[in-house]
Amino acid sequence: MTILRSSKNPIISPRDVQPTRNDFEVVCAFNPAVTTYNGKTVILLRVAERPVNNNNELIQTVIYNPVSDSVEIKTFSKNAPGVNYSDSRMVITPEGNFLTSLSHLRLAVSEDGVKFDISQAPCLFPQTFYESYGIEDARITPIENTFYITYVAVSPAGVTTCLASTQDFVTFTRHGIITCPDNKDVVLFPEKIEGRYFMLHRPVTPLFGKYEMWLGQSPDLACWGGHRHLMGVSKNNWDSSRLGAGAPPIKTEHGWLEIYHGVDSGNRYCLGAVLMDSNDPSKILARTNDPILEPIAPYETEGFFGNVVFTCGLTQNNDVLRIYYGVADTSVAVADIPLADIFAGLK
Repeated sequence: MTILRSSKNPIISPRDVQPTRNDFEVVCAFNPAVTTYNGKTVILLRVAERPVNNNNELIQTVIYNPVSDSVEIKTFSKNAPGVNYSDSRMVITPEGNFLTSLSHLRLAVSEDGVKFDISQAPCLFPQTFYESYGIEDARITPIENTFYITYVAVSPAGVTTCLASTQDFVTFTRHGIITCPDNKDVVLFPEKIEGRYFMLHRPVTPLFGKYEMWLGQSPDLACWGGHRHLMGVSKNNWDSSRLGAGAPPIKTEHGWLEIYHGVDSGNRYCLGAVLMDSNDPSKILARTNDPILEPIAPYETEGFFGNVVFTCGLTQNNDVLRIYYGVADTSVAVADIPLADIFAGLK
């Protein structure tokens, strides 16, 4: 497998992004949705920020309050009974579970696909109760003349996916929730198949502990049904614990190619590929046994949550895929992989 990581990696780091408030700090800038617009590479960057905290005895969480339309800070003592902060992403308290940061989406634009100009203000910020713990991990799918954006909404009610759209990346229209909780890793196919829209999604089945990929369809992008299980985890492999869709599928002469993420029993995130039938994406034609990209570089293994490569988008230049991916839940990296190498790994 030929993998050309950019010598500029990580191409976006938290220090490159301005926080929304002077008393906040950006801790993560990662998992970008990607597309091209007017000849430029456009991304919607997930930015996670938190209050600046100089007291090691305290832990703070951030919540968006839709009633007051404001961001509120909750503070807990690390020594208080029932407080668990062993996972850097979450604090568990007797009052409830909270995230240690609040995420929003930020627009960034590049002429060369590597050096990005990042907006100083969010383009999509929490706005409803269902987004009160943040909005995360967007994907962008161009369909006809509109860019459709799926993003994860997190709240005390659960994790679900919302839909937004834009035609110019200046004005965004929100279309609301399109999946029940808990469901994420939703990506849309870039064209209709047999007259219907299709999406990949990842519902959670707590009773059996399944985190696997499903397929859904819709007549209008709003009402989704016809759901069926598409692909499960492997046995004792790099994607043996959980998996989910990454970038929106691309249409090739061989079928729909999807770059997805998989997680092993040690919480190590890698990327693989699956090939689906062009006319019936419920038919899996081939799947990679080995990862096409795995955390090896220091910026991929060390960070806010290490040993993670996680994609939400890519671009295609002839026979090369340029994959943009979050590294260690901290920053953004990019790598070029020839399509032929990916196909060679499909079995």
